[in-house]
Amino acid sequence: MKQTDHRIRVTKLLIRRAFTELLRRKPIQNISVKELCALAGINRGTFYSHYADIYDLLKKLEEEMAADFEKALEPLLRADGQELTPLKITTGIFQCLKDNVDICTMTLGPFGDKEFAARLISLGRENYIESYSRLFSGATPKQLEYYYAFVSAGCIGLLEKWLADGMDSSAEEIAETAEKIMTCGVQFLQVP
Repeated sequence: MKQTDHRIRVTKLLIRRAFTELLRRKPIQNISVKELCALAGINRGTFYSHYADIYDLLKKLEEEMAADFEKALEPLLRADGQELTPLKITTGIFQCLKDNVDICTMTLGPFGDKEFAARLISLGRENYIESYSRLFSGATPKQLEYYYAFVSAGCIGLLEKWLADGMDSSAEEIAETAEKIMTCGVQFLQVP
């Protein structure tokens, strides 16, 4: 049983790698199962034993990442006020993104699924509003919404830069950078 589970994991990893590589180069509607299987080094029957088609593969990969994203956010919502910090929230999110770098790269690329990116931002918004309303009890819901809109757009830009740099910094370093930018604004540039 363990050997079968291992083979399935390896096969799905090969498919995932081949798919994300192809999606970096062209839109999903131009990717064929035949081409994906050739790149992954598997036969079509193996692909179809796991996925109905290319769109089913995309859906399942996105569901896995969304579940990982929710899992990364979950402890943040259970933490009491003393354990919960903006840095912990941001580090958890960036670590999840680093763990799913291939999907992030494909989502943010020219042929990425922008609806999925919007779904993650929306999921983050729900959790952020709840967490930050506890941290900043004097803030109005509108202030929290505006702040989230601003910060999420900035964090996407930061993520794109981090990806372009090969994610050579740790998730915590990027989270610290994001937090300093969020709390200090332009003064971030003057901090040693």
